Amino acid sequence: MPVEGVALCAACLTVPPLFTKARAALVYDDVCRQLISRFKYGDQLHLLPVFLPWLERAVQPLRPDLDLIVPVPLHWQRLWSRRYNQAGLLAARLGQQIAVPVAQQALQRRKATARQVGMTRTQRQKNVHKAFALRRDVRGQTILLVDDVYTTGATLEACTQVLLDGGAKEVRVLTLARVARPEQVD
Repeated sequence: MPVEGVALCAACLTVPPLFTKARAALVYDDVCRQLISRFKYGDQLHLLPVFLPWLERAVQPLRPDLDLIVPVPLHWQRLWSRRYNQAGLLAARLGQQIAVPVAQQALQRRKATARQVGMTRTQRQKNVHKAFALRRDVRGQTILLVDDVYTTGATLEACTQVLLDGGAKEVRVLTLARVARPEQVD
């Protein structure tokens, strides 16, 4: 059900995020987990067109004045083993659909971080601390940061910090899914 007006989660009320707005297309439930897992780890790239209309609908409130879409990057070792960056694929297709340029290499994951499944928010924050670097001029731009799943926000916050430190005017976040209760994720 769509939410009208401004809605903030409890975590955002307690510690406001660096990004100005965030939207997710889906709630991360058992069915969603299976779909994203197949897409992310199972080479089921045929799911990308299934996800796209959901992302297009979710991005609408974030669209005004967007200058650039930036996906959350994978470390080169993980990219090599997986052969694709799921956030990069989502960003590329979305950029084509809404006619906003995509900068696949704007951010670099310079540290090979551990998989975050099962980690607490604090562990995730430590895991991604100083993991990202900026590789493109983003000064004065409004950025849409794209990822597959928003769990605790640690990765999105780390990327947002790098973009803002690089002079981005504003960072908004779009994810395919949002975990409603991150403390219950396995």
